[in-house]
Amino acid sequence: MAVKMRLSRAGTKKRPYYHIVIADAAAPRDGKFIDVVGSFNPMLKKDDANRVKLDSEKAAEWLKKGAQATDRVLRFLDKAGLVKREPRNNPQKALPGKKRLEREKAAAAAAAANG
Repeated sequence: MAVKMRLSRAGTKKRPYYHIVIADAAAPRDGKFIDVVGSFNPMLKKDDANRVKLDSEKAAEWLKKGAQATDRVLRFLDKAGLVKREPRNNPQKALPGKKRLEREKAAAAAAAANG
């Protein structure tokens, strides 16, 4: 059984609140879970101390048991000093999309035709 440490959404519409839970990987996002190790309130400011509440002891215990954290939870664990998260790099992200390249090519061709 693969165990994940992930976010489970709570709160109301347009007012998200997440629980950091330990769940079976096959379980639905807001479904059955094994344990709660913290909470995340994205409505608070980034520098607010109550934005992420994490029980470090429980989280470390589940990591030792083999729980795999999702990327967002891995960020929280890295900030708490439990796990080292490698930064990701996507150099393709800054490049313009196909449609924009086509529009620019068409505009350049029209400018060349007009003189």
